[in-house]
Amino acid sequence: MKATAELQVVPIGAGVSVRREITRVVEMLQEYDFIIETHASGTNIEGELAEILTAVGQIHELLHKEGSIRLISYLKLETRTDKTPTLAAKRL
Repeated sequence: MKATAELQVVPIGAGVSVRREITRVVEMLQEYDFIIETHASGTNIEGELAEILTAVGQIHELLHKEGSIRLISYLKLETRTDKTPTLAAKRL
């Protein structure tokens, strides 16, 4: 099932800058067959629902393995039955 999503990963206790952790998130998402658009507060994703959910789990596992003690992720998902959701259709 195709889906669009917005993912915001928030490392807690990583200090003022979280650039390293967020760079790793984007690198991981680029390994999938996703269309991604980064923005100031997160990343928009277009792809298969199951792969999006898998990617979020793998992001948490990798960042914890690399030293992040606490992570909070906010994930908004959209699926539709009347047509395929796309990021392009969301642009104004």
